[in-house]
Amino acid sequence: MSYGADLYWLPLGAGGRSVRLNGRAYEAVVAASHLRRCRDLYHSALVVSVPDGRFVIEQAPIPDGCGRERGVVGEGAVGARWAGHWRIFRYEIRRWRHGVIADIDEAVESPCRVTDDPLAAQRLLDLVPSVPLAVWGRDELRVGEMWNSNSLISWLIVSAGLDPATVPFPVHGRAPGWAAGADVAIRSRQRGYAFMRV
Repeated sequence: MSYGADLYWLPLGAGGRSVRLNGRAYEAVVAASHLRRCRDLYHSALVVSVPDGRFVIEQAPIPDGCGRERGVVGEGAVGARWAGHWRIFRYEIRRWRHGVIADIDEAVESPCRVTDDPLAAQRLLDLVPSVPLAVWGRDELRVGEMWNSNSLISWLIVSAGLDPATVPFPVHGRAPGWAAGADVAIRSRQRGYAFMRV
């Protein structure tokens, strides 16, 4: 088995019409405000292989109350902190042994190798329970960009001591939230302490 970590880019809303349409509407507004052309939007997930097994790391909606089976290590609110009282407005963070990425067949320009170093791969796994559980879709951490699934992945990459610039976005695509995760991790490392969950 080859140890390391691979990133997968999945089109936003893969397998679901509603999320895809909402994402296109969001990108149209953002593109117009920045006077640029629309780009394709992507969601990221990691597959990490270490001597202890193969794991999927991903932020996703909560489908049921069986999170333990999916290796869930934390949950956060969607849209507003008060809304997190209802499962439909919460997301989960998965560190799923032998897990699967839904709609992986739709992944674009993937997998993208993040590291071949088994120690770095293990650091990625070890850091998952420490990721900030910020409100999805909001700039609660005041970094100028909303927090979402891409923030989780970039936060892990930077916090594990890897360079996020080595992970290319798909051609004509962008990953909203990517800069937020990287910025929060960099800010935390500069201050010399682990970022506390909010």
